[in-house]
Amino acid sequence: MQLDPRHLSILAAIVDAGGVSEAANRLGKSQPSLSRSLALLEARLGTPLFEKGKRPLRPTELGLALADEGRAIAQATEAAARTARNHTIGHAGTIRVGGTPVFMDGVISPMIAAFQAEYPGLRVDQSYGYVGELTDQLERDQIDLAICPVLPTEVSEAFVFQELLPGRNVIACGAGHPLARKSSLRLDDIAPFPWIAPPSNSPLFRDLRQTLNEIGITDMRISFSGGSLTSILNVLAASEALSILPYSVVFAQRNTCRLHALPIKITHPERKLGLLSRISDNSPASRRLEGHLASLVNGLSHQMDEHERRQVWRA
Repeated sequence: MQLDPRHLSILAAIVDAGGVSEAANRLGKSQPSLSRSLALLEARLGTPLFEKGKRPLRPTELGLALADEGRAIAQATEAAARTARNHTIGHAGTIRVGGTPVFMDGVISPMIAAFQAEYPGLRVDQSYGYVGELTDQLERDQIDLAICPVLPTEVSEAFVFQELLPGRNVIACGAGHPLARKSSLRLDDIAPFPWIAPPSNSPLFRDLRQTLNEIGITDMRISFSGGSLTSILNVLAASEALSILPYSVVFAQRNTCRLHALPIKITHPERKLGLLSRISDNSPASRRLEGHLASLVNGLSHQMDEHERRQVWRA
């Protein structure tokens, strides 16, 4: 026998309220409409659901059993409405994020953790890649958001790019490195030390080669290459090697007291770190994450500017 779930929900409301008028007030409906729904349900069943002549209304055994089912239906309906509302306002769902390894691990991942603490109903699926493959994944709808350094002039009309940070690299070393203790530095001072090279397919690797050429180091001695950001940081902290890293990544490590940025000015890339998304993507959850990251990175940028004003960089 097929029963209208709305009628069962109304039955539960009548039983719980103790009368049709009372239930109508709770539900914001008219008393005649609830009476009609109850009459239709009883006609469908072929039996009354309340004992005749009893005031207040007293449900029959079948009326009580069906009211239990009606409560379950009402609760499920409310839960479905909450789920739909949370997805609509960006409080629930899954966000597929791709990003370059150094920035994701060094700067963005703690911000994602803070985001999920505020919005526990949102899930973030993260992957790694560089701008070419990330753009391809966006086009194929394999990710919702790319976080990577790009040249803004090369962003196609199919995408929206929101700049977060300008390109800025530094020569980094461990906090215990001999150069970290020098009050003044010359370019010749860094020549004897080995280098840690980022992954060879990364833009940062090209930045390293360009920087060394500009400062006159043609015979680059690499002591460690590839690896994750964690391994690069560990090797830097425990050796006398140097590396090229984004200033934001080094700055984000400042509380660990493991890294030091040498006060030597180098040419910075024209790339901008930012958020890349499809122009047609209207996912509320993705937009919420974008706003969260933009706000936190803006705060980080102000801290970096303030810190830099206190530093003396070599011209």
